[in-house]
Parts: sequence; structure tokens; C-alpha cells
Amino acid sequence: MTTELGSPARRLAEIRRVRPADAARMRALRLEMLADAPLAFLETLADAAARPHNEFAARVAYTSAGPNNAQFVADPGGRLVGHAGGTVTPDEPGLTVIYAVYVTPTWRGSGLLGDLIDGVADWSRACGRPELLLEVVVGNDRAYRAYQRLGFKDTGVRVPHPTIPALNELQMRRPA
Repeated sequence: MTTELGSPARRLAEIRRVRPADAARMRALRLEMLADAPLAFLETLADAAARPHNEFAARVAYTSAGPNNAQFVADPGGRLVGHAGGTVTPDEPGLTVIYAVYVTPTWRGSGLLGDLIDGVADWSRACGRPELLLEVVVGNDRAYRAYQRLGFKDTGVRVPHPTIPALNELQMRRPA
């Protein structure tokens, strides 16, 4: 799957499951994600930057295969420009929880977000899980609207943010 970005120089990004060889580029993207959107992810930039490369490499290897946890990346060649992960939940066997969704600023509005979500959805269906769930920080209206455009519906469920007690997250679902 590829996405075209309409700009003076058209660029394409392949959407694919992360590979062990992507570890260094995934680390760079993770640090960018945390610097750009610190409330959206479950660790701080300082913690991630201090983590040794071999830990990033192990995580990438773990999510590169298997039915329980996967990471998908947008790869135009060179640096990675987008990410979306998916994982199982023991409470609902037919559900994939989407996590760590990110599109680098210069690629926002290109359709890349939908392609990344579609990558997770395809994997989810192939693993026998027909439904997707994600959480958005209450007040992040830009992300909320983007997910609505992709078919996600607000469930009305609000949960505490896992690391920042003053914030809540809202849950959204859609078919995979």
C-alpha cells in the first residue's frame, strides 16, 4: 500500500509492518513522536532518549511478527514518517487496540493516517479480530475529528490518562 503526498515533489510512502532492520529509524521516529506530541504517548522524551538502542531493537523485533502485537510504519525511503501499532486485549478477543499513532507534520493531511490505520485493520482481520479501539486525550479535537473521518465512533467511555492524572481519554471504535 502506498500514499501519495500532493506537493511540488510528489512523494510516496509504503505502509508495511515494521522489520528488525528498522530499529534505528524507529528509534528516531519515536523520539520525534514524543517531542511533537508529549501527551499522546506513555513515556517521556527523556526516558525514551535514555533507553539503550538494544531495547528499541528488541521491541521492533517483537512487533515485526506474530498475531498479538504489531507496528506499522510509513516508509518513503530514508526516514520513517508515520506509525501505528496494534495489540490484543485479554478482555475482548475480537478486538485490536490501536496505539502510538503518529504522522510527521509534513505528511499530515496526505491520507497517510488512514493508510496506517488500514494496515492495522488488515492485520487485525487476518488475526480474527473484527473490531478496532483507540483512545484519544479529551480535548485533542484535531485527532478526534481525524478518527471520526476514518469511521471511528465515540463510545461515550472516558478513562483516566495512564500517566497524567489530570487528563482523561475517550474511547473510539470501528470495524476493522
